[in-house]
Amino acid sequence: MPIDYSGQNLRGRNFKGLDLVGANFSYADIRSADFTGAILRGANFSHAKAGLQKRWAAFLVLVSWLISGLAGFLSAFVGSLISYIFESSSLENRVSGWAALIAVIVVFIVIIRQGVNSVIAGAVAFAFAFAGAVAFAFAFAFAGAVAFAFAFAGAFVLLSIYISRRSLKGDPKYALIRDIAIAFAAFKGTSFRSADLTDANFTEATLKSTDFRKAILTRTSFHKTKKLDRVRPGSTYLQKLQICQVLVTGLGTDKNFDRIDLRGVNFKNAHLVDASFIGADLSGANLQDADLSRAKLQQTQLDGTDFTGATLTGAYIQDWNITSDTKFDGVQCQYVYMRLPTKENPDPMRKPDNNKEVFGDGEFGDFIKPIFDTLDLYHNQGVDPRAIAISFKQLTENHPEAELRIVGMEVRGEDKFLIKAKTAPQTDKSELSAEYFETYNQLKGLPEQELRLLLAEKEKDSRIRRLENMVQTALEGSEIHEVRTILFLAANPNTTSRLRLDEENRQIEIGLQRAKKREQFDLKQRWAVRVRDVSQALLDFKPQIVHFSGHGSLDDGLALEDETGNVRLVDTQALAKLFKLFTNNVECVVLNACYSEVQAEAIVKHIPYVIGMDKEIGDRASIEFAVGFYAALGAGESIEFAYEFGCNAVELAGFTEHLTPVLKKKHS
Repeated sequence: MPIDYSGQNLRGRNFKGLDLVGANFSYADIRSADFTGAILRGANFSHAKAGLQKRWAAFLVLVSWLISGLAGFLSAFVGSLISYIFESSSLENRVSGWAALIAVIVVFIVIIRQGVNSVIAGAVAFAFAFAGAVAFAFAFAFAGAVAFAFAFAGAFVLLSIYISRRSLKGDPKYALIRDIAIAFAAFKGTSFRSADLTDANFTEATLKSTDFRKAILTRTSFHKTKKLDRVRPGSTYLQKLQICQVLVTGLGTDKNFDRIDLRGVNFKNAHLVDASFIGADLSGANLQDADLSRAKLQQTQLDGTDFTGATLTGAYIQDWNITSDTKFDGVQCQYVYMRLPTKENPDPMRKPDNNKEVFGDGEFGDFIKPIFDTLDLYHNQGVDPRAIAISFKQLTENHPEAELRIVGMEVRGEDKFLIKAKTAPQTDKSELSAEYFETYNQLKGLPEQELRLLLAEKEKDSRIRRLENMVQTALEGSEIHEVRTILFLAANPNTTSRLRLDEENRQIEIGLQRAKKREQFDLKQRWAVRVRDVSQALLDFKPQIVHFSGHGSLDDGLALEDETGNVRLVDTQALAKLFKLFTNNVECVVLNACYSEVQAEAIVKHIPYVIGMDKEIGDRASIEFAVGFYAALGAGESIEFAYEFGCNAVELAGFTEHLTPVLKKKHS
């Protein structure tokens, strides 16, 4: 039974590393309590009071005044230099005074125009600046320049007020001041560092001076919390003030969340009408009963996202990435758009197609939910329609409980064929696949005369003849309808330089849409990828071309993201072994990342073509190469031609990195 701490005085208590699943801390005083590394899944902290105990608050005030004294001393020292302008008869001293004054004025101007992040600031709060200004004034009083001292001190105070207000309002130019001040104020405050707060409830709790660094905040509720903008967020989604505001108020109408990592965020009951989530990652997020009318969900990652009871009428869902774990129970939706609007076409690809029709209750979930519970029977050489028909018919007879039903056939490459069959839940697909191919390979191994006799007997069954004809028809249409899947993987961890990955993807997509053979390519995207995302995407899409865009690090590996959005370097040999498992599917890998030639050398042992970069390549040059490469593929050219075309595109654009991409070919 969960522990009940409700209403108790828990100030300064140590809960470090404890298992407190479902514990009740509602209305408790948890100031300065230590929950570091604790397991708090489903815990209730509603109306709890977190932050600093009085003795620690007093200690921080004392420290701040000590720092203020130091700041005052330094201000007085600078003031004494400037006073040489008026007090010294020495030309050298006057020059020193003017130099100090000019330096101070330049610093003031830079701070106001570009922010504190552009200079090394000496103060982080108004108290420090005020104390320094007072000390500065006294220094001048004794030096005989009181009037100037107070004028300068007044300017210093006004600048400090301006900085403190802008930093607390979240102005990015003053983020350094804000981060330092919050970190200082959170010292010895309530700590949830590295704690598991999945599904925890902080409704109406007071959270000032609370440490959430490295905490797991999956579906954590912060509705109506107080001082959420004053917590120490680390790399969690709480570092963005706009997200904090929506978490607290539930109001996110017309907000822009494009390309933001929102994994596990709790937007339950939020008003997100006209909000934009283009390229954002909402995997595992709680969007129950949220109003997402007319929301832009283009290329949004939605693995495990809970839309239960949400409103999606008029949403734009172009290339959104939903999975079998995405929940659509009770979704309210009359219609959606499969493309973003343009001036020429404000209602692009509306579903239902008839503008007078709408989805009925529960119909949207059935319409949009993809069929993921499928048995994928992948034939990678010499397809025999007769053997396929007999093997599948026998499998259905042996396992009626599996409820096998073919829902798709797809030609892959020159002699590869995929059959997708829907199955009943909890079916052991591995067992079914093994049994099917055992029968199929036995049939293909029979002498031709024996096979004909067997077929003559089996083909009396009309269902076998019908299935054989279906396979044959699909194979005959391969030259027209063969589709190659391009998997675009992007990673730009928090601690790495910003790349224009969205622009690269957009240009590739536009180029393929204009291509002569655009129907032969299907572009899939995964953003902010982690290691398991790469593996899962290869399983889900079975791509022929894999394109990675991001950062590389020579022998250290490619830079993907960890659970907190920071860098996770992937071992080169482990990555090569992963691609070895997909030798039958993948034709080409493009590593559009600096210093990725090392990884290309390892992967090409298993994949026919791999492109890497032998040194650093600029963002714009890498985009030019990618656009040129896929433009050539879309025109029906070979991979080798497309590589040369991409390099030439870099050179034509005026960049010197046209020799940086290198093409590796697998030896026969």
